[in-house]
Amino acid sequence: MEKEKEKIKEEGRANPIRVGISIGDINGIGPEVVIKSLADNRLLLDCTPIIYASSKTISFHKKTLNEPEFNYQTCKTANEAVNRKINIVNVWNEEVQFDLGKGTESSGKYAFLSLERATEDLASGKIDVLVTAPISKEAIGKAGFQFPGHTEYLAHLAGKEEALMMMVSGSLRVALVTTHLPLKDVSAALTREKIVSKIKELDSSLRKDFGIQRPRIAVFGVNPHASENGKMGTEEAEIITPAINMAKSEDLLAFGPFPADGFFGSPIRSQYDAVLAMYHDQGLAAFKALAFEDGVNYTAGLPIVRTSPDHGTAFDIAGKNEANPQSMRSAIYLAMDIFKTRKFLKEAGANPLQIQESQQRKRGDRQHEIE
Repeated sequence: MEKEKEKIKEEGRANPIRVGISIGDINGIGPEVVIKSLADNRLLLDCTPIIYASSKTISFHKKTLNEPEFNYQTCKTANEAVNRKINIVNVWNEEVQFDLGKGTESSGKYAFLSLERATEDLASGKIDVLVTAPISKEAIGKAGFQFPGHTEYLAHLAGKEEALMMMVSGSLRVALVTTHLPLKDVSAALTREKIVSKIKELDSSLRKDFGIQRPRIAVFGVNPHASENGKMGTEEAEIITPAINMAKSEDLLAFGPFPADGFFGSPIRSQYDAVLAMYHDQGLAAFKALAFEDGVNYTAGLPIVRTSPDHGTAFDIAGKNEANPQSMRSAIYLAMDIFKTRKFLKEAGANPLQIQESQQRKRGDRQHEIE
């Protein structure tokens, strides 16, 4: 195992991970946090950033932020990117009208163009991972984007009905059964099969993306106090508990349903590798209270690796040089960590027979020495 890890490290030094970055809404803080994150040259030791935008767009934001030390090179395609340099793929070349702090049809159009080009290159293997800067759902919708968010868009491209939205900050991992859904529709969307499917996807991601061999998953109820034995709803007894039991019957370590209100403040949280919340704000409100500055949105359950900062476009501070880049920086590092973990586990398990034969030879040699 140690030799496999060292081999991957050596390969990483020779071939740094190619991190594609979609620019997000050009009138929001996306370009700002991208520039600030990559201004730290230490990040370039491990990766080759490839930003999908235009040199004119990046130059405008560079001047707005007064970042004279932020240097980059332009290229027509990701294939021309120079290792351990900041690369800009010119997705568009025309002059852009900026209206900082406002989501417009124009800013939505460029966000969509950036995302389309980046996902095309991800699918064709020109980049290894994708990190997406925040979009305005309203603005990009005006440009023809027909999905509630990045998660649903990427699931569609992968041919899946749904992906698993997971928020990550160190050992704190919160996944969702339902994502961008009105609260009034949540209960109707919960089924035993859906919850079991999400438990399985979460278990699989914790194994292959985070290297946890036997993940322990805490499952939330949907009602206050997890319904308190039916006093405040029946979803726990009729849907969630049976789903947990179904998962247990398939040898998955799922537990609950837990009341959501006190879970994150309790020591019991440390006993679990991840939480599965029933709806968006149930999981994300607590997560962002605990880890807003360095939290990462990870789209699990897909063959590709995509991460994003856990914040939005923050139009209220766009152009004011006030945005904290830590969440974007964490998103870049998490994408690389998951990529390396997947690669390590794939290579470590590629030829188990060879490992067994090697072990048998060693045992045979020891037996010969004894004789």
